[in-house]
Amino acid sequence: MSSSSGVLKGCRALMAAAKAATPKSSAAKPKPKPKPKPKAVSKSSSSSKMARPTGILKLAPVSPALHQFLGVPEAARTDAVKKTWDYIKLHNLQNPTNKREICCDERLKTLFEGKDKVGFLEIGKLLSRHFVKTN
Repeated sequence: MSSSSGVLKGCRALMAAAKAATPKSSAAKPKPKPKPKPKAVSKSSSSSKMARPTGILKLAPVSPALHQFLGVPEAARTDAVKKTWDYIKLHNLQNPTNKREICCDERLKTLFEGKDKVGFLEIGKLLSRHFVKTN
């Protein structure tokens, strides 16, 4: 037992010496912070803020059935899918045993070609038919 207490005394002595050798934070001078470099303004970043949405974010006219469901004459594809999912969750239309399956009510049947059940991955494909192409 005397040997273990001798080891601990040696550690304390080493720790005290190391503590005394480190500079205190109040004695150390703080380093000045480097000045931030000004960022170059690129034309693409300023024009992207004002750019119109494209692709699935672009507003497009919708079919009469989707217009009646959403209540707007034109919508983005992402908004249509989001509002459809909100309707599904609000009316609890997901199959409780298989959440990937949607049980359609009368309003959804008008959108999804009269199908009784739709897979959740089919929703985007079935809604895409309701967007009128304007070319």
